Amino acid sequence: MGEVDSALRFSPQSWGREGTGWTHSFSGTADPATNGLPFPWSKVRLPNYIVPIHYHLLVHPNLTTSQFAGSVKIEIDVKNNTNWVVLHSRNLNVTKATVLDETEAHLSDKVLPVLEYPPHEQIAIFSPKILTSGEKYFLHLEFGAPLCDGFFGLYKSTYKTKTGQTRVLASTHFEPTLARMAFPCFDEPNFKANFTVRLIRDASHIALSNMPIVSTMELGNDLFEDRFETSVQMSTYLVALIVCDFRSVTGRTSSGIDISIYAVPDKWNQTHYALEAAVKILQFYEQYFNIYYPLPKLDLVAIPDFQSGAMENWGLNTYRETSLLYDPETSSASDKMWVTMVIGHELAHQWFGNLVTMEWWNDIWLNEGFARYMEFVSVEATYPELRVEDYLLHTCFAAIGRDSLNSSRPISSAAENPTQIKEMFDTVSYDKGACILHMLRHFLTDDVFQSGIIRYLRKFKYSNARNEDLWDSLANTCSEDEFAGGEYCYSSAQATKNYHYAGEHMDLKAIMNTWTLQRGIPLVRVNRKGSKLHLHQERFIKTIQPTHPLWPSLQKGYLWYIPLTYKTSHSKDDVRHLMEAKSDVLDVDESVEWVKFNSDMNGYYIVHYEGDGWERLSELLRRNHTALSFKDRANLIHNIFQLVTAGKVSLETALNLIQYLKSETHDVPLLEGLGYLEAFYKMIEKRNVPDVTQSLKTYILMFFRDVIDKQTWTDEGTLSERRLRSEVLSLACDFEHRPCVGKATKFFEDWLKSNGTLILPTDVVETVFSVGAQEDEGWTSLLEKYTISMSGAEKWKILSALTSSKDANKLRRLLDLGMEGQVIKTQDLGSVIYGVAKNPVGHVLAWNFVKENWNKLVEKWVFQLGSFSIRNIIIGTTSQFSSREELNDIKAFFESIWEHSSQLRATQVAVENVEKNILWLERNLDALRSWLLKNVN
Repeated sequence: MGEVDSALRFSPQSWGREGTGWTHSFSGTADPATNGLPFPWSKVRLPNYIVPIHYHLLVHPNLTTSQFAGSVKIEIDVKNNTNWVVLHSRNLNVTKATVLDETEAHLSDKVLPVLEYPPHEQIAIFSPKILTSGEKYFLHLEFGAPLCDGFFGLYKSTYKTKTGQTRVLASTHFEPTLARMAFPCFDEPNFKANFTVRLIRDASHIALSNMPIVSTMELGNDLFEDRFETSVQMSTYLVALIVCDFRSVTGRTSSGIDISIYAVPDKWNQTHYALEAAVKILQFYEQYFNIYYPLPKLDLVAIPDFQSGAMENWGLNTYRETSLLYDPETSSASDKMWVTMVIGHELAHQWFGNLVTMEWWNDIWLNEGFARYMEFVSVEATYPELRVEDYLLHTCFAAIGRDSLNSSRPISSAAENPTQIKEMFDTVSYDKGACILHMLRHFLTDDVFQSGIIRYLRKFKYSNARNEDLWDSLANTCSEDEFAGGEYCYSSAQATKNYHYAGEHMDLKAIMNTWTLQRGIPLVRVNRKGSKLHLHQERFIKTIQPTHPLWPSLQKGYLWYIPLTYKTSHSKDDVRHLMEAKSDVLDVDESVEWVKFNSDMNGYYIVHYEGDGWERLSELLRRNHTALSFKDRANLIHNIFQLVTAGKVSLETALNLIQYLKSETHDVPLLEGLGYLEAFYKMIEKRNVPDVTQSLKTYILMFFRDVIDKQTWTDEGTLSERRLRSEVLSLACDFEHRPCVGKATKFFEDWLKSNGTLILPTDVVETVFSVGAQEDEGWTSLLEKYTISMSGAEKWKILSALTSSKDANKLRRLLDLGMEGQVIKTQDLGSVIYGVAKNPVGHVLAWNFVKENWNKLVEKWVFQLGSFSIRNIIIGTTSQFSSREELNDIKAFFESIWEHSSQLRATQVAVENVEKNILWLERNLDALRSWLLKNVN
C-alpha cells in the first residue's frame, strides 16, 4: 500500500459492516461530517492521489420549479492505494454514489456512504474495496439542489420583455471555487480534465455549453437532451451551462471560428458591435500569440443578472449586459470603449487562464494581470481611434492608490480558503499586474516580450504554471526548432543593450521577483548636485510618516530592481538605467536645466524631485509644457499630489505646478489635475467647511471656465474630446454653473415633453438627467423610464442621475429598491450604495444602510465575503470619511462583525483610507484656505 497523506484522519480499515449500514471505530480527534462520523480529510485543499480525467455530466435545470437535478460520472486515475475519494460539493444533495471499475462494473453491491464536511465544502465516498494505484475507476454521483438565487454556481436569472412578461433562464458562474455548487467535482485549477456535457431543456429554450452541440434527443413531455462535443482539458471553474430563450448574431473569423453574440430577444439589435469587436480581437490574438484558438466556436452571452463584468468560460463567455451590448442611440463613447475593453479582456483569457492556467490562486495575476494588459495591446491594435493608451495611465494610477497603502499585498500572495481566494481578484492582481507587465515589455522590448509569452503559452498549454515559469520563458533563449522558421525567437539578453546595469548577466527572475513577491511601490528620490543625480529608493507609503515608530520596520528589506528611464533638457531619446541598489548616482551635464524620470510613465514607481527639482519642472510646464509628452505631464501631476498626501511635498507646490493647465489642451493631464481638485472638494464638502468649499468651487469654475465654455452639447469630436466633454460638463453642472445648468435643463424639459423618446447626445445624457433629477417630477419620470428601458447603458446613466438627488428620502427609496431586487436588480445594489455614498446628502445614509443590512448583504443576497461587490461596498461607502469620529465608528462596526471583517483585506483598506483623509486635512486644510485666498481673484 502506498503512502497515505497525513491529512487522512483515520484508517479506512477502521470501518466495518454491521447489518445494512456502516459503522466505524475511531479513537482520537477529528471534525465530524454532517452525519456525526469523523471526516477522513483535514486539509482545505484536496489530496493529490486521485486525479480526474474525464467528467460525463448531465444536468436538467427546471425553470418551472427552480430546481436542478443531475448526474456525473467521473473517470479517475488513482495514484496511491486508498478506500476514500474526497472531492468538492457545496449545498448539493448527493442522493447516490457508486464506484465502478475500468469495465464500469460496480465494485460494491451496496449504496456507498457519502460523508459531507461543509466547512471545507468537501464530500468523501468510502469504497469497501481498495482502489489500487495505477488503475482507472469511475465515480458515479447523482445530485440535486435549488437553482441559486444569487450570482454563483448554477443560478436563476430573470428578465422582463417589452410587454412586461417575466422570463426565466439558468446560467452559471463558477470562478473561483463554485463549480462545486453545480456538480460534485475536483474544484481546483490544477485538476484539469475533459468534459462531456448533456443538458435537458424544454422546446421553448436553447442550451449552451463550452462546446458545440453534436446531437439532440427528444425525451418526451416536451423535453429535449442536447449533447455537446467533448471539451479540451480545462479547469472546473471554466465549465459553463446556460438554458435560455436568447437570440444571437453570428460571424466567422478568418481561421474559421464561429463567434456568436447572444442576448434577450428584445435586445438582439444591440449585439452587432460586440460581434464586430470579438471577430477582430480574436483574429489579433491568434496572430499575436501565434497559436490558434483551439475550440470550434466562441459564444459571448449577455446575462440579465450578473455580478461581475464578465467571465471567460472557455468557448462560452458570459457578460453583464452593460459589458457586451452597445446601442448607438443610448451608448456613449465611454460605453463603447468599455464594451471593447471587456471583450479584449475575456478573449485574452482564452489563452492566459484557459489554455495556460495558474497552478494555484496565489498566482491569479498570471490570468488577470495579463488579461488586463492585453486589453490595451489588443484594442490599440484593432481600434487605434479609441486611444486606449490614455486609459493605461489611469489603470496604473488606480494600482498605485491601492499599493501605496500599508495594507497592500504582494501580487503573488498566499490564499487557501474561498474567501481569501475571492479577495485575490483585486486591484493588485488586475491593475498592478498589468502595469508591471507594461514596464517589463518596455524593459525587454516588444519583440522579446512577445517571443517570451509565446514560448510560455506553448510550453504550458493545457497545463498549469507558476510565477517563475513566466520569468523563465521570458529569459531563456529559444532553440532553433522551438518555433518553425524562428521568426519569434528573441531572448531577454537583447534588452541588455538598452539599459546600463551592474554585472555581466541580467537575472530576469530576480528582477521580477522584487515586483511580485513583495508588496508596495518604490519611491525614487532624486537629488541633483551639480552634474550628479543622487538617487535613493524606499517603499512609498502614504499613511505612515518617517517619524512614526513603525517606519524603519516597514522599510527594512525592501529593494526593487527598477528599470529607470529619464529625459533631460538636452536629450532627444530616453536614457535607461537599471537601479539595483538602495542608492545610485548618475551623471548629467551641468548645463542640463531639468530632468524628468519615468518617461511616459512606462515604469511602476513614484519619483520625488528633491531640492529645486519640482520648481524646475513647474517652470518648464509654465514656459513650454509641450517639451514633455502628455503622459509625462499627467505623470508629474499624479506624482506630486501623491507626495502631498504622503507629506513629502507642500500642497502649495503642487497647486502651483498645475497652474500651467490654463494652457493645456490634452484631456489626460487636464482631467488628472481637475480630478484631484474635485476629490479635495468632495471631501471638504462632506466635512462642512463652507468657506473653503465655496472658495474651491469658485476657483475650479474660474480656472477651467475656458475649457467649460468651449464644450458643445453634441457627440462630435474624437474620443478624447468627447470624454473631456462628458467629464467637464458633469462637473460644471454639479457645481451649479449657470450656463451649464440652463442648457441641461432645456434638454431635459424637451426630453420630458417627448415622453422620453427624444434622443439626447449620449455624451451628455448623464449630466442632463442629473440636472433633471433634482426636481420631483424629473426624478419620478426618470425612475419610470428606468423600469421600461431596454438599454443597459441608458439605465446605468439614469441610475447615476437618480442617486444625485439632494432629497434624502429619495435616496433612501433607491437603497430599498436595490435591496428588494425587483425594480432595481440586486446586481446593481452595490452601484446604488456607492452612488448614494458619493452624494453629500447621502454619504452617512449609505454607511448606515450598510451597517443595518450587513447580514442581508452577505447572506440573503449572496454578495459573498471576499467578492468584489462586498469590497466595493465597504471601501466605497467609507472612502470620503475624514474625521476621527467617523474612523472610530468604522472600527467599531468592523469589530462588531469580527467573524466576517477579520477575513477581509477590504476592512483594512477602508480604515487606512480614512486615516489618510484625516492626515491630509490636518496637514493641508489651512494651507488650501490660504492658497485659495491668494488665487481666487
